[in-house]
Amino acid sequence: MDRTRAIDRLAKVLTDAGAAADWALLGAAVRELGPQLQALGARGPWSMQERGALARLRAAHEGAADAVATASGQLQAKMDEMTANKEGWMAYALADEHDTGSTQP
Repeated sequence: MDRTRAIDRLAKVLTDAGAAADWALLGAAVRELGPQLQALGARGPWSMQERGALARLRAAHEGAADAVATASGQLQAKMDEMTANKEGWMAYALADEHDTGSTQP
């Protein structure tokens, strides 16, 4: 198999998974990345074309890491908002618990 195409396929999986926020696929792709690169590297020195593919792979990896960081920041903001409104959520839940349910005619 041509190593350039194989490396570009690895980059595409990282890019697509990050763009789709498919964290399970992204995690699996990242876990497999090291062993796959080691196997490809064992075939001999990298050509200039392969080095270009490796640079694209590095950029795809950085892009995926940025997607994870962005999603993590958004999740943290949501959790912070929920924590800040905890008393309100609890009061709402307690008020609903004491509701007699007499909304029917």
